[in-house]
Amino acid sequence: MVAKAHITVQEESQVRPERVPYHLAIIMDGNGRWAQARGMPRLAGHKAGVENLRRVLRACSEFGIKILTIYAFSTENWGRPESEVRGLMNILESVIDHELNDLDANGVQLRHLGRLEGLSPVLQRKVHEAIERTRNNDRLTLNVAFNYGGRDEIIQAVRRIVADGIPAEEIDEVLFSHYLYTCGAPDPDLIVRTSGELRVSNFLIWQGAYAEYYATPTYWPDFDKEELRKALIHYNGRERRFGLVTPP
Repeated sequence: MVAKAHITVQEESQVRPERVPYHLAIIMDGNGRWAQARGMPRLAGHKAGVENLRRVLRACSEFGIKILTIYAFSTENWGRPESEVRGLMNILESVIDHELNDLDANGVQLRHLGRLEGLSPVLQRKVHEAIERTRNNDRLTLNVAFNYGGRDEIIQAVRRIVADGIPAEEIDEVLFSHYLYTCGAPDPDLIVRTSGELRVSNFLIWQGAYAEYYATPTYWPDFDKEELRKALIHYNGRERRFGLVTPP
């Protein structure tokens, strides 16, 4: 288990409001290993991860982050054991059933990134209802990438462009972005991955082209406000050039 470093007053002052990312994305990794390290089933780690999401949402709001995108279930996760997949579906349904009122009351707008195919008709209906109910909230937008894959997103966008009969010469980055699941939202400024892995795992491949990346060995259930502060301090120290050169 990774020890949490103490945040000094000087470090805390480095989280400058003007440098807080508008759009934060998180690859919530390490739930299963967190549980196994405690002699618990993997599904217990996923439930602990959901509990932690409440804390991170509150911290994001306090820091002034306006959009949070979380990687909850990838298109590749269908290959996991059936019991784990079924448990993850049950967790998603439980979150909608028990957390929607609080999310709505706290001004959180819910959006879904990915495909609903594969989810039960009841769960699909609940996702649609949650999105519709919170669509006018504007304190924080929570994008839930569930049954999501970056390559699949790009392929689906291409298919919709072709279906709409758009000539090849009219296709540019702006138009293409309108066909992605994140249409209407700015690209992520910072992408955080927990658990120490150093890969993007098919997450926001297009949108993350010029995002800053931050990896931490902390497992997702232990990624609290202090850990988020560390990520923001690291982000504050970055110079974002978007492929350009800093003027002398």
